[in-house]
This record gives sequence, structure tokens and C-alpha cells, in this order.
Amino acid sequence: MEKRVDLLIIGGGAAGIFAAIEAKRSHPEDSVLVLEKSAVLLSKVRISGGGRCNVTHACFDPLALSKNYPRGGNELIGPFHRFGPTDTIAWFEQHGVKLKTESDGRMFPTTDSSETIIHCLLDEAKKLGVEIALRQKVEQIVKTDEGFIINQIKAHRLLLATGSSPQGYEWAKQLGHTIQEPIPSLFTFNIPSSPLLDLSGVSLIAELKIAGTALSQTGPLLLTHFGFSGPAAIKLSAWAARELYAKNYRVDLVVNWLPKLSCEDIYQALLQLKNGSENVFYLPKNLWKHFVGDRKMKDFSNKDLRKLAEKLHADVYKVEGKTTNKEEFVTCGGVTLSEVNFQTMESKICPGLFFAGEILNIDGVTGGFNFQNAWTTGFIAGQN
Repeated sequence: MEKRVDLLIIGGGAAGIFAAIEAKRSHPEDSVLVLEKSAVLLSKVRISGGGRCNVTHACFDPLALSKNYPRGGNELIGPFHRFGPTDTIAWFEQHGVKLKTESDGRMFPTTDSSETIIHCLLDEAKKLGVEIALRQKVEQIVKTDEGFIINQIKAHRLLLATGSSPQGYEWAKQLGHTIQEPIPSLFTFNIPSSPLLDLSGVSLIAELKIAGTALSQTGPLLLTHFGFSGPAAIKLSAWAARELYAKNYRVDLVVNWLPKLSCEDIYQALLQLKNGSENVFYLPKNLWKHFVGDRKMKDFSNKDLRKLAEKLHADVYKVEGKTTNKEEFVTCGGVTLSEVNFQTMESKICPGLFFAGEILNIDGVTGGFNFQNAWTTGFIAGQN
């Protein structure tokens, strides 16, 4: 027997479940059905932030917030005015979940458990009467004059919230959309030739730049047994995702170990150290030793000091690949944004078709920004 629903949502992740809740809340008389291909809902929510769930970021100005999205930032400015981090915090508090802000701006539930967020969302969906079906393999989507037919279900409206699933992109394409090629974003740099591999665990503030480009990031850098990680590396990977992909992740990476100082400032400071070997720059001890060895500063010629200053200011490493930061895995690419009405999240090409979350060509840097995109686009799609 054929089933009929007002809204069918494909994808039981953050964007899909949040859209279902908002659709049912704003249109209680409408039937809402979520189809999830796996046996588990909200899987990314569960693993985010090391199992704590980085719900959003304490950045409350829509314009400033939009600057954290290498792709989609401009399109999200309007939507963030309608549902931004302030609204996210209020929504969860209204549903019994308090959030806390950490020193870097990331926001987590006070329980430090992603299960708190999962239970909150699923309890609300159940309370409102959202129907959810697991292990649902969608074979095809047929567009009709009345709506859509999916797995013998007639749906008046359809929302695709399939994340980075290749199948989701294929359905969007079949329904008339163009897809920006999906490639990885948010990853770390493999530098097998790095002389710093034995300094794994050392962390400091540094500036990273892709040689020959204007792409750079300054922030915490973590030295690892395979190369570079930490927020500076991961954020740079997001902003440079397309360029790095085009070069097969083989580029020269320039590290400025003292980003607050010019090369001349560093040289002048080194000249002042000729009488001792004090680490005036307060670099991590083992990293400083890597640069100067066991030599006393008085043994360095002025020419040696100039070379050292240049190295501290612009130290070059050969990137030879990437390692996905699985916990925060995000895809760059997806449905072309100009084909979507961001006031409603409805397709401009296929009436009755909506999008929310990562299926769109939107990706944020690490820190709760990708979930905020899911809540914002899910909220707007659900309302409409």
C-alpha cells in the first residue's frame, strides 16, 4: 500500500533531524517522515568533539560568524540573522540542555557528553510525532506533478539532508542540480621529510602559509610523528582545500615560528643574545634546541644569526599528503549554492525540493561551525 506524507526527509543526521523537529513544530498538522539508511541516527553528533559534541561557537555577529566558512559564508549571513548561535543556545536551553563556552569559543553541553544532545533531539522529535525509519535504502526518487515518489512513498515535499553521501549528490544531480566536486576539507599535513618528527607533541602559536599563494593561518600548531596538526594546520587545509587537491597535496609549506615579529626584529633580538644562549623567544625548549643545537649564541657569526632569523621567520617543509582528522571530517563541495533560495532552503530548479546541511557546498572550519550550519539550514528548511 502506498504511503503519503507531507514532508519526507532523507538523512537522519543533525540537519535532517533538526529540520524534522522544526517542520513538525511549525506545521503540527503535517506528517513528517525521516528515512535513514543506517541503523544509527546522528552519528556525527555522537563522535564530534571527542564524544562531547561541539554544538556551536560563541560568535554572535552573523558577519563575523560567516568568516569561518571557506565556502558558503556569504550565503549564510542572512540565515544566521534568523537562526544563529544565540538561537541555538536558547533552543537547547529551552529543551533542558545547558551549553558552556570554552576558552577557544567552542561550545559543549555542560555534561560533556554528545548523548545529551542526541537524547534531546530524539526526545523532541518523538514528542512532536516525527516518524523515523532506519535501515532505509532509497532506490530512486521520482519527481511528479504532485511531489515525489520514494520507496513507494508519495511525498508532497522532499528535503535532502544526506551530508557528504555520494548518493545524495547523485539524487540532487538527477533532480536538475549541478554539484561542485566533493573533496576533503579539515585535515592534517603529512611531512615525512620533516626533521621535527621526533618532537611529536610540541605545541605553539605559529603562522602557516602555502608557498606561492596568499593562503595562510596563524594559531596553535601541533608537531606530530607524521607532520603538522592543530587548529592552524586544520583551518589552513579548509581554506586551501581546492588548491591542495589540485596539487595532489604536494606543496611547500612555509612556517613562521615567531608570527608577531618581523625577520629584522628576530635578527636584532638574536644579536642581543651573543653573550648567552637564553631562549628569548620562549619557544618550546626542544624546538629551540633543534634550531641552535648545543652551540652558544656567542659562537654564531652575524651571518649565521641572519640565517637563523630567516629560518625562524620562513621555515620551509614539503607536504607530501594528508591525514583526515576523522573526528571532524568535513567535505568541501556539494550542491551549487546559487541554485538554492537561502530564505527558504528550497531549490530554485526543482519546486518542493529542499536542502539542509553538508549536502550543500558549505563547509566551516573546526570549532562548531559545521553544526551551526546544520542547525541554521535545518531550521529554515523545516519552517518552509
